[in-house]
This record gives sequence, C-alpha cells and structure tokens, in this order.
Amino acid sequence: MEIKIKRSHCEELQEYNVDLENVTLLTLLNHIKTKIDPTLTYSHGCRSGICGSCAVRVNGREQLMCEYKPSDGDTVEPIRYATVIRDLVVDSSRVEKFNRTGLAWSETSREENISEEEMERIQTQSDCILCTSCASACPVYAVNPYFIGPFALTRVWRYVNDPREISSDAKIAAVQTNGIWDCTLCGECVPVCPQNIAPAQDIRMLRSKSGMMGYNDPTMNFGGGLDFGAPIF
Repeated sequence: MEIKIKRSHCEELQEYNVDLENVTLLTLLNHIKTKIDPTLTYSHGCRSGICGSCAVRVNGREQLMCEYKPSDGDTVEPIRYATVIRDLVVDSSRVEKFNRTGLAWSETSREENISEEEMERIQTQSDCILCTSCASACPVYAVNPYFIGPFALTRVWRYVNDPREISSDAKIAAVQTNGIWDCTLCGECVPVCPQNIAPAQDIRMLRSKSGMMGYNDPTMNFGGGLDFGAPIF
C-alpha cells in the first residue's frame, strides 16, 4: 500500500510503501515510525475514538486515525486552521480559547434531578470529544480566524439547553460576536463529526434562542443604503 503524508520540515508530501492491509491508519503510522521513518510525528491517545487527539485529514476529509482504515494512494494531512507543530501534530490550545470565549461550560447550576427526557436533550452534545474535526471542515475560518467555531457552539447549546443551568443568558450574550451569526449554516461540520453531532442544527437553535431574548443578526441590512430603484406609481 502506498500512502502520502504531508511533512512539516519540507511542506511536501512524502510517500511510504507499507505491506499492511485491513488495519487502522494509526496502526499503519505506528509501523512507519517503528520500521521505516522514526522522524514521522503524529498524536494519539486512547486508540478507541474517545479522546479526539488523532484527528487528521485524509483525502481532504477529517478522520480519526484510530478508526479510519486507509486505502492505497491515500493522502494524510494535519487538520486545517491550526498551527502545525510538526507533521500531523497541531496546537490544540484553540479548544480552550474558543470554549472560554463562548463560556462553553457549566458555571452555576442548580442541584436538582432532571427527567430522563431532559437528559436525552443534552446527551448528544455531551458526547463531543473536542477533536476539532468540525472546525477543520468549517469554511468560516478561512475569512474569520476569531470565529468561536462549531465545537464550542455546540457545547454552549448543551448548557443553554440544560434546565439546571442558571447563567444561560450570559452564554447567549457571549456567542453574539464571532459566533452564531458568523456561521454560514453550510453543514460541512455535520458529516465529519465522529460522534454524530450536528453543530449546524445546534447553532440554529442558539439563533432561535437569541431571537427570543431580543438579539438580531448584526449582518442583516434592512434597506439601509440600498437602492431599490425609482418608485412605481
């Protein structure tokens, strides 16, 4: 099997020929590092699709190395819109940065039992593993590097939608700038999520909640400065 990997020292694709089949990409990279090229650098942790640390792009699509099974001719690159430290390893500090900006955690919550139905409402978003595959697939970062991003916004909705959360108003306020209105709702984040979360839908819900609280899309221009032509009588 031939596989191409983008190397950071030369910013080019390096080809490797490996005599392995029906293995995960992580197993294949481990073989390359131990048997062929010890300088190859990548990141991994749990090996079971839980920690999210092994996210990369394969043939232009985000994948977890511990779950994806490569094919002959595959091209492997680091995820996009993150600073490459070396080869397939990127700086993951933006996870903390954007979660902090969006207040994507429980700050003050009531100690009370909630129903099974209420728990199910937030279960999907709770499964986010912060692999940032959704952010890598998001086209907004190409024009706005300050965008809070789908992974943080879906976590914001998880807490806004939690009946025990007291400070949901502050979370809604925190995502008005570089947040929910900057999303194009293109849905590119949905198919790449290994946990089957739909951030685009969660962002729609945050927009709806924002509207109920009196917020409006700041990019909307209702006629100001627009010329619709001469009036017809």
